[in-house]
Amino acid sequence: MRDALLATVTEEVAAVLAFESLLEVEEKALIAAQPLPALPTIIENKTALTERISALEKARDEQLNALGFPGGFVGMEAAAAGDSKIAEQWALLTAAARRAKQGNNNNGVLIRTRMEYNRKALAALQVAPSKGGFYGPDGRVPGA
Repeated sequence: MRDALLATVTEEVAAVLAFESLLEVEEKALIAAQPLPALPTIIENKTALTERISALEKARDEQLNALGFPGGFVGMEAAAAGDSKIAEQWALLTAAARRAKQGNNNNGVLIRTRMEYNRKALAALQVAPSKGGFYGPDGRVPGA
């Protein structure tokens, strides 16, 4: 059963590393002048990876329980304490998860910044001119 746990944690490491790489792609897209074409594929891939990571976490918790450990962080710490291979993969997983969390937070900031910029640009475009002489939506100066 420890072999199954090791295999699951190793798969988790790979999935989280893939997620981390995808976050880097997302960051580049969010910084680009025109991010919209790339984002739907990125979101689709992020969703698939998130679902995979969640399934692996559930399997890991079941394997921990079968070995007599509680699920989650506490159980993994206990399992890792007794097995150097599991400890190595667990360390890789926790480090990758920390980096992915930070990357996801950074991308959230980029998204909020872009949304605020768009909100301000839209507000500026919706301001009605106070003086005559500006052209209207039809391209003509009113009253001319």
